[in-house]
Amino acid sequence: MERPAKVAALGGGVIGGGWVARFMQNGVDVAVFDPAPNARAAVEAVIANAERVFPDLYPGVAAPRGAVHFAGSIAEAVSGADFIIESVPENLELKRALYADVEYSAAPDAIIASSTSGIRPSVLQEGLAHPERLVVTHPFNPVYLIPLVEIVAGDKTADVVVSRSTSIIESLGMKPLHVRKEIDAFIADRLLEALWREALWLINDGVATTAEIDDAIRYGFGLRWAQMGLFETYRIAGGERGMRHFLAQFGPCLQWPWSYLTDVPDMSDELVETIAAQSDAQSGAHGIRDLERIRDDNLVAILNALKGRQWGAGETVATHAARLRGAATEADSAERP
Repeated sequence: MERPAKVAALGGGVIGGGWVARFMQNGVDVAVFDPAPNARAAVEAVIANAERVFPDLYPGVAAPRGAVHFAGSIAEAVSGADFIIESVPENLELKRALYADVEYSAAPDAIIASSTSGIRPSVLQEGLAHPERLVVTHPFNPVYLIPLVEIVAGDKTADVVVSRSTSIIESLGMKPLHVRKEIDAFIADRLLEALWREALWLINDGVATTAEIDDAIRYGFGLRWAQMGLFETYRIAGGERGMRHFLAQFGPCLQWPWSYLTDVPDMSDELVETIAAQSDAQSGAHGIRDLERIRDDNLVAILNALKGRQWGAGETVATHAARLRGAATEADSAERP
């Protein structure tokens, strides 16, 4: 597996800060550039969250940490970097302007990896002098805990860039998912979008509140999805005859008007206020930092439970834990006279 010598993180928001924490925890030096006045504090808050839960996810691992440097310019950040993570807002013109600065200053073989959650890489590549080195590496929040990264190549992305990016992602204890065909919003966000649209209709029509919808997920199918996904879950629902029986039994239901599918209610001021008020009633007793810690603790508990069973995302964590212990042992031996 490839381990970059230095990473440049351009953008220090929730996702950018999560990337910084993930690389730093795995012994990689990171240079961060974000012109926002509160960027340093935001990144340091994410790092603090990650440092708090890392020992719980990887107990007994004393892995060396990478250094984090806050650069004063794009040129300073990308100097010497062989992997450049872009995590700026989903504004195409902003991203393209940033790429122009990166290409001017970065090493010619440095990979440009975009964290975009939906823009096709072929669109991002337009106007680049070296479009072959741009690839999408779409993570999920919190990046320092959730293993999945969707890797999406554009029309001009070089195969070696995909293979190198995959290797780097694996070296971080993450699960690369190569999206075989370029498509807007990739795989995971398209699934999430369908569920989100249906949830908006349920609130709009007065069927359920934000809390009731979340309960339907976290007390029900979310527990199955966390360790088995969609199709394997439904395969079991088909009994001994498996998926074919499930499709024969429940396939006709797809013709029933159970879902709004891609339709979405008008996001009127009234609906927005209804959703916001219900969300405040549901979660307003906790501050954002408290909710982040609750989320992280729950994720670590789930990942550790799966780790002990070598299943799903837990297998990824267990493999990486063994790798980290080995690296720590080697580092310790190298320091001894």
